[in-house]
Amino acid sequence: MGDYQAEFPTDRRYVANHMWATGPDDAGTVRFGLTAYAVRLLQDVYFLDWTFQPGQAVGHRAEIGSIESKKAESDLYAPIAGVMSVINDAVLDDPSQINADCYGNGWLFEMQSSDGQIDSVVSEHLMSPDEYLVHLEKAWEVAQRTIKGQANL
Repeated sequence: MGDYQAEFPTDRRYVANHMWATGPDDAGTVRFGLTAYAVRLLQDVYFLDWTFQPGQAVGHRAEIGSIESKKAESDLYAPIAGVMSVINDAVLDDPSQINADCYGNGWLFEMQSSDGQIDSVVSEHLMSPDEYLVHLEKAWEVAQRTIKGQANL
């Protein structure tokens, strides 16, 4: 993207809002975090807040929290419908872990499907690495047009 090559793990799936996902594991749990692209756009995450508690059901694209950084304050939205099962308390206590290790210790939360059909939810809402790369290229084109004042072209 521009002067930077998009590099991201190919062992996971991705969401249009620049989250990554691993799983589902044997319990049907999917773990989510922010991609390096999102972290690069935000720059220096320093605050994270959740508007849900583990055990709560959340709809697809429901607002689940917010994140603040040097560059912006952004709302966070549920990448799939399901039940929030775990939040990463370590990043809640120290959000800088998101900056340092977004694909590892900087993960955000885990979800399970509310109806036990997590595989169908994952396949419906998550992209393969190749699909995410195409998404990144399109997002970059839109960003460049917006910067140049040509967003409606």
